Amino acid sequence: MQVIQEEACLFNFVLFGATGDLAMRKILPALFSAHLDGKLHQDGRIICVAKQDLNQESYLDWVHTQAGPHVGEGIANKNADQWQSFLRRVTYVALDATRAADYALLGEQLNNQAVTVYYLATSPKLFEPICNHLAASSIALDNARVVLEKPLGHDLASSRAINDAVARVFAEDQIYRIDHYLGKESVQNLLALRFANSLFEPLWRRESIEHVQLTIAEQLGVEGRGEFYDGTGALRDMVQNHLLQLLCMVAMEPPTSLDANAIRDEKVRVLRALRPFSRDDLETRAVRGQYAAGAVRGQAVGGYHQEAGISPQSKTESFIALHAEINNWRWAGVPFFLRTGKRLAERTAEIVITFKPIPHAILPMPQGVESSNRLVIRLQPEESIQLHCFAKQPGDSMTIQPVALDLAFDQAFKQKRADAYERLLLDVIRGNLALFVRRDEQEAAWRWVEPLLNHWQSTAALPKSYLAGSWGPSASSAMMSRAGAHWPEDR
Repeated sequence: MQVIQEEACLFNFVLFGATGDLAMRKILPALFSAHLDGKLHQDGRIICVAKQDLNQESYLDWVHTQAGPHVGEGIANKNADQWQSFLRRVTYVALDATRAADYALLGEQLNNQAVTVYYLATSPKLFEPICNHLAASSIALDNARVVLEKPLGHDLASSRAINDAVARVFAEDQIYRIDHYLGKESVQNLLALRFANSLFEPLWRRESIEHVQLTIAEQLGVEGRGEFYDGTGALRDMVQNHLLQLLCMVAMEPPTSLDANAIRDEKVRVLRALRPFSRDDLETRAVRGQYAAGAVRGQAVGGYHQEAGISPQSKTESFIALHAEINNWRWAGVPFFLRTGKRLAERTAEIVITFKPIPHAILPMPQGVESSNRLVIRLQPEESIQLHCFAKQPGDSMTIQPVALDLAFDQAFKQKRADAYERLLLDVIRGNLALFVRRDEQEAAWRWVEPLLNHWQSTAALPKSYLAGSWGPSASSAMMSRAGAHWPEDR
């Protein structure tokens, strides 16, 4: 029998775009995991909305086929009964998001005594009509919340237009702009590492830190999303949101509390302190690349222009590396290196904080080993925190070797760790905005990346080519060398 936790509240979870890939791969599996853990109110309902003319039975068959393989615990064995229990929460409503008359069907399904979450897993061009029709149908109530998926626009002006449209219906404290990286366990542990321990605070500043690296690397290509990706690119898809959010978590000042606005106020201050790109910076502190045919995991793969849906003349970047700086008292002069790309050598996401070397070495270091300590926070594929330091090797001689103090979450904590989407969806139901992006955060991020977007649109220069299965164009390593640093694989 499920045990309903104290914080569980009665809810309607309305999922627009309920036949789409995001719904099947992430949202419904995350809700099932919360159901399995007893974190959902027993009378909470999931109302799935899409344009397809399906009946209840055919939609549930579709969910079983499409979402079932993405359910981590499996549904064919010990959790088969729970899966059926979960599906009993689900109601399908066939609705054309652009037709006002259809919203009466949705209103009939809502329990007005419950918190209502509208999750817009649709194209952003539908955000405005959906919100307008919710308001016109009198179902955008005071206890309603709306979740917006990225990309929220393609530049600052389009982002503002979308936000203005949503804000005409929902107040800012009802709007949840989701970035699933903020829901990752290791990102939460970054806050704990910084603000629950006195050890690092005296070192977390320019006097002690040499540089910071943030990497999100993918081995996959555009994977059938060619048309979408070719109009987006790595800068919009990954830097403007995921990487800048991670940078904020590393660089922010201690908030006064865990209140949502206290945390988000500090993140906004970081974004506003980012050094703007000058004309020279656009050439020397930014590298964009595009993958050519190569091999990933021993398998031959085509280049970017061979992907379905990609224009043969496309200049869209599949890789980007940036040298950023934060103009404030704590971080002045410390380089922050950001990179992301598709068809790279490994699938990984990590934050590497390199401390300054010791001022005077009295112990001989092994040849080729740097005398810098590093804190490595791994977000994926496995989550861990490693502190790389030095110790004496056993024996008669005073020989120093690098060692790592390793916190592997799966070994240190035996309890189940929630998926990022599960954590964030529960926060929406509970009304916790701390892990969601506020409008001024989003606009500050767009303001910082826009000079790059405008420069690349106006130049005839092509992205640097790199082999699929490599770590990106050599210009990325050259950018690091000019700053006296290097990527981990270049050691």
